[in-house]
Amino acid sequence: MTAPLDGIKVLDLSRFIAGPHCTKILGDMGADVIKVEKVGYGDDGRHFPPFQNGESLYGMSLNRNKRSMVLDFRHADAPQMLIELARQADVLVENFRPGTMEQMGCGWDVLHAANPRLVMTRLSGFGQDGPYAMRPGFDGIAQAMSGLMSLAGEPEGPPMLAGTFYVDYMTGMYGANATVAALYARERTGKGQMIDVALLDSAVSMLTTGLSSQADQGVTPLRTGNRDRYSSPANVFSTGSGEYVLIVSGTNPLFARICAMIGKPELVQDPRFETVPLRLQNAAAIEDVVQAWCLEHDTQAVIEALNTYGIPACKIATMKDVVENPQLHHRGQLVEMEHPKAGKITLAGVTMHLSDTPLAIRRPPPVLGEHTDEILGDWLGLDEDAIEALREKRLIQM
Repeated sequence: MTAPLDGIKVLDLSRFIAGPHCTKILGDMGADVIKVEKVGYGDDGRHFPPFQNGESLYGMSLNRNKRSMVLDFRHADAPQMLIELARQADVLVENFRPGTMEQMGCGWDVLHAANPRLVMTRLSGFGQDGPYAMRPGFDGIAQAMSGLMSLAGEPEGPPMLAGTFYVDYMTGMYGANATVAALYARERTGKGQMIDVALLDSAVSMLTTGLSSQADQGVTPLRTGNRDRYSSPANVFSTGSGEYVLIVSGTNPLFARICAMIGKPELVQDPRFETVPLRLQNAAAIEDVVQAWCLEHDTQAVIEALNTYGIPACKIATMKDVVENPQLHHRGQLVEMEHPKAGKITLAGVTMHLSDTPLAIRRPPPVLGEHTDEILGDWLGLDEDAIEALREKRLIQM
């Protein structure tokens, strides 16, 4: 069975997270992803810790299912090389600051003229236009400017960044979704198109009711710590064994179940807790009751009781817990691979499961420039002498 994007060629000029995550998804879908990296340096992500045998685990986590070639982007012949590669590609993904591709002589107009079927996916901090377009942007900047940081943290504490670069990942997912949509549209029109996805836009898309609450009602959402913003009891609680569990039981049916579980069914009729809005107004009171019960039991007993009553809950997992999670192993979400330099590495598995055209990890993350000669032969039909001539010109020198 072939993968969904089998036969699709992707030219990946991206670095850091959002772009590589986008192309990683396309690679998982079966596309031939060619990662073009700077001579002697590579993707910036190759230089971030932690390292294993000199290879960045950070960089490797984002670049499986890709082949790597090197190119001196400052060489006079680099623009023409990129244009020739783009002629052979179905998709080009880049996340330079807006205008960089144009300065290189490889803007959308040039590439579209060279290959009218090309889909050009452009990821950036703030988009290709607008008053902020030329500002540098990273995940944390998007979290801060979007208001997401203002919602994270304890009510009396400072705003908090999330524990991972989730805006980058969301932007990469939007980029991959848009790319697949553009490829589908191309099947009908025969033409490629340009895609413009921004970190700030992606971050704002996750605000749920925050936008309308502020714009339509003049109500500024505040930080609530681990307490759910919309229902109660739904929070983190400590157990008698000194660990933490997350319990989500804010709906009316779930509230009735947790009251029965803790031996206080009468709380369902308590006027403070009869409805979702009332429980939210009196969240501290009902949380105190649940917390008292949790402290009387160890973590395992708490989780077993909650599962018995069908209440969503889990222990707050450490990374050790995650890598030992039997559900994740069953679903193939932790995959061991052999890397040519780093040795055995563990990667997150393929997230999407398709019944008839399954996705798979076919290649380990590449060593810098590992496939340069192979790619120039496959995509451009160059023989050894032509490739050696490019090496002598230092266009592809390692």
